Amino acid sequence: MKIFIIIGAINAFLAVGLGAFGAHGLEGKVEPKYLATWETGVKYQMYHALGLIAIGIISGNVSAGSLLNWSGWLMLVGIILFSGSLYVLTLSGIKVLGAVTPFGGVAFLIAWVLLIVFAAKHL
Repeated sequence: MKIFIIIGAINAFLAVGLGAFGAHGLEGKVEPKYLATWETGVKYQMYHALGLIAIGIISGNVSAGSLLNWSGWLMLVGIILFSGSLYVLTLSGIKVLGAVTPFGGVAFLIAWVLLIVFAAKHL
């Protein structure tokens, strides 16, 4: 499933760019607590970008099952909801957006559990 490698690489690229923007473009423009929030979003985006790349590599070596596919798509949903909400929160200061972040975290957790189950059954 080269789609997961491509999506993972795009997200890794974005994480590097957004990390640089946060470190250089936001410094002095947002409160330090929001810089930390931004950094958390970047870290989790990168971790899960690497997870997506791993899923793509695994699916190229074994017959990909629905567990593996769901794991990849949930990692992408998690990046959008978790990291995306933290980025928007940092830039806007709208605290209610923090309510979206846990849904992304749950998507990440489910994605990792599905990957564990896939590995236990098929590897």
